[in-house]
Amino acid sequence: MTIADITREVAGALPEGMYIGGEFVEATGGQRIETIDPGTGRSFADFPAGRTEDVDRAVVGSRRALGGPWRQVTPAQRGAILSRAAALIRRDAQRLSLIETLDSGKPLAESRGDIETAAAYFAYYAGIADKLQGDTIPLGPDYISMTLHEPVGVTAHVIPWNFPLVTTARGVAPALAAGNTAVVKPATQTPLTAMALGPLLREAGLPDGVYNVVTGRGSDIGDALTGHPGVDHVTFTGSVPTGIGVMKTAADRVSSVTLELGGKSPVVVFADADLDAAVEGTLKAIYLNAGQVCSAGSRLIVERPVHAAMMERLVKRTAALRVGHGLTEPAMGPLIAAGHRRLVAGYVDDARRRGIAVVAGGREVEVEGCAGGYYYAPTILDDVPAADRVVQEEIFGPVLSVQVVDSPEEAIAAANGTPFGLCAGIYTRDVTRTLRFARDVEAGQVFINQYFAGGVATPFGGTKLSGFGREKGLAALASYIQVKCITARI
Repeated sequence: MTIADITREVAGALPEGMYIGGEFVEATGGQRIETIDPGTGRSFADFPAGRTEDVDRAVVGSRRALGGPWRQVTPAQRGAILSRAAALIRRDAQRLSLIETLDSGKPLAESRGDIETAAAYFAYYAGIADKLQGDTIPLGPDYISMTLHEPVGVTAHVIPWNFPLVTTARGVAPALAAGNTAVVKPATQTPLTAMALGPLLREAGLPDGVYNVVTGRGSDIGDALTGHPGVDHVTFTGSVPTGIGVMKTAADRVSSVTLELGGKSPVVVFADADLDAAVEGTLKAIYLNAGQVCSAGSRLIVERPVHAAMMERLVKRTAALRVGHGLTEPAMGPLIAAGHRRLVAGYVDDARRRGIAVVAGGREVEVEGCAGGYYYAPTILDDVPAADRVVQEEIFGPVLSVQVVDSPEEAIAAANGTPFGLCAGIYTRDVTRTLRFARDVEAGQVFINQYFAGGVATPFGGTKLSGFGREKGLAALASYIQVKCITARI
């Protein structure tokens, strides 16, 4: 089948409405927004443009479900629902993968991995739902003191466009496991899989109103959701300025927040490293999803003795990467939008004008049959000064900035030399150096002799401008439970 054939087939079976109260509904105002295939630059579907009234409808219904049927569901039953949800996502994996690729542009292989990861979140937290037990506190023979874990209430989830279903599942699964309800606001560019998840959760046995999706522009409904008096916790993934705004809005209600705000993560390669492994890890770190990854390894910090050898291998491999439409299984797909491609190209063009060497890529790419797509070549900027903006600012595209250092001390200083602190990778055979780096680097995750290591069970979150709070693993549950202490004299 051609790209056009697959697009028509997928578009004919898409969810058409917001998911509120267990059914698809139109926006109050009746308006709709087109969603674009980044690989062709053409619209292939549309969805409701929600308004404040729609947010209120979702939150009020979510709170009603919280105190109604959902409250009566036991922890073991919650786990069974989440387990069935995981199985249903896996059952529909091919359909969801095609939707994700058309909506986000990423290669189909990456979408398949994302859908499996989304299912894995539900499976993981299914096993935890009936194990969220409290403690007893030894106050002496005349007292009994114990703690209970209770849900925080209605949780709002503001989802980015780069990993639509994965990020939805990452927040919603632990929230539901702990007994909360959820209102999801997906990104305007990529709302479809969050919408498609609704019927699957209903089929799994989730009561109506527990999971809701309100679609629309952030400028129209973002503040209405994060500032709604019926919302008890906000989980946000996105830009630093927007995250600061979310935190300020939540402060007015004394609501808790989890913020994941991006990064400028380093991959550090020392002279004793396995260079073949370092090259593979660096390619994955920066070109996965066309570099549109919060935790992307967008800086390569390499020790001078192996700089030339590392660059020779890396440039050759980068130049050979095929860029194309996600349905054709390329090495790298398009960027999300025309405006975002202009932003990425602007960073590279400005760097070139400043005299920084562009040793790979640095240009827009034309893909046969996809003339309107938002393609940009995988790019490497070599020997960049530490203060340069392509080192200091998150580009969020397939652009790798290389920094050269002369010692482990200089490497850690370079790694910590930006306002961000999400992830860091290191390649070396020296165990002591590895442990010192892991101790001293300012990052929420450290990957050793690999990149993007771990999985749904490993905590994820940042320091500095990368935000606070942790998602994934057991650590994520801290955002979705409140501890009640009960003490009795006997």
